[in-house]
Amino acid sequence: MASRAASKHLARLGLDFLPELLGLLAAATATAALFERLRLPSIAAFLVVGVAVGPGGLGWVSDPEVVREIAELGVVFLLFEIGLELPIERLRRFWKPALLAGGLQVTLTLGVVAALASGFGLPLREALVLGALIAMSSTALVMRMLGERGELDAPHGQLAIGILLFQDLCVVPFLLAVPILAAGPEAGGTAILVAFGRALAALVLFAAVARFVLPTLLDRFARIRSREIFTMAAFLAVLGSAVVAEEIGLTLSVGAFMGGLVLSMSPYAHQLFAEVVPLRGVLLAVFFTAVGMLFDPAVAWEQAGAVFAYAAGVVVLKAGFIALILAGVLRLGVRLGVLTGLWLAQTGEFSFVLSGVAAAAGLLDPTLGQIFVAGSILTLVATPFLVAAAPRIAGGLGAGLERRPDPEAPVEERGHVVLVGFGLAGRNIARVLRSRQIPYRAVDTNAAAVREAAARGEPVVYGDATRSTLLAQVDVRDARLVVLALADAAATLEVVRSVRRLTPDVPIVARTRFVLDVDRLAESGASTVVVEEFESTLELLAETLRQFNFPEESILRFASELRDEGYVFLRETETILDPWLTDLLEEVTSDWVEIPHGFHAGLDPATLASLAIREDTGASVVAVERDGSTQVSPPANYALHSGDRLLVVGEPAALERLRKLFDEDD
Repeated sequence: MASRAASKHLARLGLDFLPELLGLLAAATATAALFERLRLPSIAAFLVVGVAVGPGGLGWVSDPEVVREIAELGVVFLLFEIGLELPIERLRRFWKPALLAGGLQVTLTLGVVAALASGFGLPLREALVLGALIAMSSTALVMRMLGERGELDAPHGQLAIGILLFQDLCVVPFLLAVPILAAGPEAGGTAILVAFGRALAALVLFAAVARFVLPTLLDRFARIRSREIFTMAAFLAVLGSAVVAEEIGLTLSVGAFMGGLVLSMSPYAHQLFAEVVPLRGVLLAVFFTAVGMLFDPAVAWEQAGAVFAYAAGVVVLKAGFIALILAGVLRLGVRLGVLTGLWLAQTGEFSFVLSGVAAAAGLLDPTLGQIFVAGSILTLVATPFLVAAAPRIAGGLGAGLERRPDPEAPVEERGHVVLVGFGLAGRNIARVLRSRQIPYRAVDTNAAAVREAAARGEPVVYGDATRSTLLAQVDVRDARLVVLALADAAATLEVVRSVRRLTPDVPIVARTRFVLDVDRLAESGASTVVVEEFESTLELLAETLRQFNFPEESILRFASELRDEGYVFLRETETILDPWLTDLLEEVTSDWVEIPHGFHAGLDPATLASLAIREDTGASVVAVERDGSTQVSPPANYALHSGDRLLVVGEPAALERLRKLFDEDD
């Protein structure tokens, strides 16, 4: 078996391989750093390093088979981590798009690729394997880029995650199908059914053991309250899952992935992830570097036409299928479909795992394997560029394909608010507008949300607000205000530009998550940009100032000026606050000061004159509130009682001295 062979091979290594491994890691680290500076995926860097140092390149590694077997150990940890990290909760919340979009995408890609490959003379078994390889996208790359760009919660981000989740779950049946396909037609239908049943029974048995045994063992180790022991238990869970799965007829990869998937639902999932995740960079480097070593530049050069055809075909086919499914089946709009499709138009890490298993089983021709590896490297390198161009491509392709709004649809009266985005923020804005009887018209691309809102009688229409025709239909030219409550930064920018093409005067309030979008939105025509990142900072700052008893009026004015200046202070790296901003907190202001209960100053009565409030504190009392009535401009002999609220004018320091006066005399 593979694990036994690997262990024997590793046992023969001694220390001879350590210099080579060190050189590999150094080269991978340097190349990954360079690729990061160029905004290219680190996965592609590892593949390039493998190509460069492998047998077809510089030949640094004397025995690439050793690296391949170390990579097998690396992929065990990698698949365990991916299974552990899979957002099962997201599947429960987004099961419909994950099942429909993911299921249709995998089925269509596998079926069409297999049919095309068979038409070009490839045996059916190899054609099916090729279809499965192309059906998978890179979870590691896409999730990382979505997080870096702040688009995990954007509509295309949510859809991409759902489709990736379904693809990742498909790796188990794909890996189980390899030995069945390897048996060939000569095995007979009965033998294939028996093999499939045995694999399915082994999978159920393994899942049951993992579900009930692993959490119990981890619970016992956790009760010892030793981090070192729990770390060892985590490694035992990873390797044990892989080895047990192989012993009962599955593969190391299936065991590791299923073990992580089962444990992701246990109370120890977060700590397990914390123990395994530090190895992520090393595991990715070793695994993809080893894959790159299997690449033969000479063969790829001879098959250059096929390599480029493969890469272009993968991008066009996958992006096209996903766009077709999302726009045509789920009716989420052409723009959103194309945008999501371009994010997933590459082959991923599970494809390389599956190709290795298929090659070992004789289901992948060596030349075809070289075309797959080279083409996959191109799709990974192309992904950042496709993502950057995705909004423009989606906008261009969707311009003539979106359904035009019904010209007979009713239009809101003049002076209304156009609200783009009907998520949580949009719904709350609409509630306030309704309460003040301000007319509004909302637009959203979520068909289900639109149906629910329409059933409640709310003026919400389905459509893509980046389309000028839709904006014209909701009468944006006569709107009093346009509010953009979208989570998608690229879509927000496109809507601002579309609104400005129709009307140069209507105020536009746009929401964005990050500072990098402020200037682009402002230059495109947004009147006001609300930055979530800055607003949370302002709230933290305001609460900090409140703890030091700065008057509420000064705090609000300070925050307002920061907003009016475009958050310049928060965007700059200077540590010194501009003097004029400091003056805002030091200017004369007004605030209410309450006299504590039980207050007495040893005076009878305690009056404004006897307390010498103005002389000792510098604050002036302009009104006294008592039992619901207010005494404006109280005289110097006005007696003060505990519980009175004083409206005081003065500098913040003066108000603070007054509060201390009452506290000292309490």
